[in-house]
Amino acid sequence: MALPSDARALIEELFEGVGAISTRRLFGGLAIYSEGRVFALMMSDGGLFLKARDALAEALAAEGSTPFSYARKDGRVVAVGYWSLPQDALDDPEAAVAWARRALVATYGAA
Repeated sequence: MALPSDARALIEELFEGVGAISTRRLFGGLAIYSEGRVFALMMSDGGLFLKARDALAEALAAEGSTPFSYARKDGRVVAVGYWSLPQDALDDPEAAVAWARRALVATYGAA
């Protein structure tokens, strides 16, 4: 499945308040960076996932977010340290930016 044709524009609009945003192709999707620090992924289906662990992962889970996971060839399901952006934040750049900043702080210590 290919990325939505407007994926980069959507990312830039949603996360504009984070600062300079860049993207790189990754596994058929995009890795999303702020000042060279990856904080999110957009998958080929358009799903957005924030880098999260510990307290941030718990906060995202409380908002109904789910972990990004994939099935290996041997059938095992692997969950990695990314959680879906809460549904409410998908249409609210202020909320998306707040979550992105939390992801940056949780991962790198500063937004």
